[in-house]
Amino acid sequence: MNPLLDRLHPYPFERLAALTDGVAPPPDRPHIALSIGEPRHAPPAFIGAALSAALDRLAVYPKAAGLPELRAACAAWLERRYALPADAVDPATMVIPVNGTREGLFSFVQAVLDPAAGGLVLMPNPFYQIYEGAALLGGATPCYLDTTASTGFLPDLDAVSEETWEQCRILFICSPGNPTGAVMDEAYLLRVLELAERYDFVVAADECYADIYLDEGAPPPGLLGACLRAGNTSFTRCAVFHSLSKRSSVPGLRSGFVAGDPAIMERFRLYRTYHGCAVPEMVQLASVPAWADDAHARSNRQLYQQKFDAVVPILAAVMPVERPAAAFYLWLAVPGDDEAWTRDLYAAENVTVLPGRYLSRDHAGGNPGHGRVRISLVAEPETCIEAAQRIARFASARHPTA
Repeated sequence: MNPLLDRLHPYPFERLAALTDGVAPPPDRPHIALSIGEPRHAPPAFIGAALSAALDRLAVYPKAAGLPELRAACAAWLERRYALPADAVDPATMVIPVNGTREGLFSFVQAVLDPAAGGLVLMPNPFYQIYEGAALLGGATPCYLDTTASTGFLPDLDAVSEETWEQCRILFICSPGNPTGAVMDEAYLLRVLELAERYDFVVAADECYADIYLDEGAPPPGLLGACLRAGNTSFTRCAVFHSLSKRSSVPGLRSGFVAGDPAIMERFRLYRTYHGCAVPEMVQLASVPAWADDAHARSNRQLYQQKFDAVVPILAAVMPVERPAAAFYLWLAVPGDDEAWTRDLYAAENVTVLPGRYLSRDHAGGNPGHGRVRISLVAEPETCIEAAQRIARFASARHPTA
């Protein structure tokens, strides 16, 4: 067996299941799961209709490059969403469909890394665990860049040593961030590009929460827009990852895409040809109208805005709460041990959240997830409100002087 498999950490939800195993929550309160970022909003009906209409494609082997109409829809969405010039993104050479960002992120790293060269893969801490697993199985060493309140919940790029940058092969960035909801402004992204050019590493930008933000007048900027501002019209060394899971509330569709540097995309496409993970054509055809329509994404976003409007005041009455700029998480500071707090909340109120330490790693600087929990506001508004009321009741009883 591949010995690198032994380096993988248990997934957060496995650890959560072990933490709550044997705990008996009150049976008179229905369970509310706010632990996983799985959107529960009703998806637009036209996606299901397009999927059903394309079922004849079950008889067709899909190609790794994807259908031209899907690549064109993805490129057009990028240009609309980030106000890029027309034809800035070439669908033929710059876009590849993937089975959701999780699969795309993992396979991308395997294609980019030279397994004989080692090196570092830098990533925010806390982080989406696939970054770490992809680095480990690619033969590289993860390097964790803490994101804390003191850094605006973004990695402090200037605190990274020159030696570390020289060993960097891939830098993962995530904006809007998971779990913090922090957004990188264009100046930050330009600094990332400057470092990538100076030290010759690839930037992998996970932007899957790009269409979920709380201020309609301030959509988060993206890496490709920063590239154009810097004069990098070929998006050299850069790749962005997008998905319909969050934007369109269809996590089960497993539909996303990677876009960026044509030289990297060409090699990534070769890898995927052998990997055998091409997106089924009926999924691709259902994705075309999803990327072409912005109205349903706006309605989806407004539901999240309404939930933050309702939930934050309930929690703020009993504990400090910071409303994020984007995404659908609350990164809540809790008194004491985050694992114990999570287990006791479940025991008292039948609500599950995720301990912050499960999303981050201990290292010489500590663990930025300790003392925090992630709350996913993915359920319907009334369910989120009820969960917030239960959490507030628990927090008030547990720390009455807070």
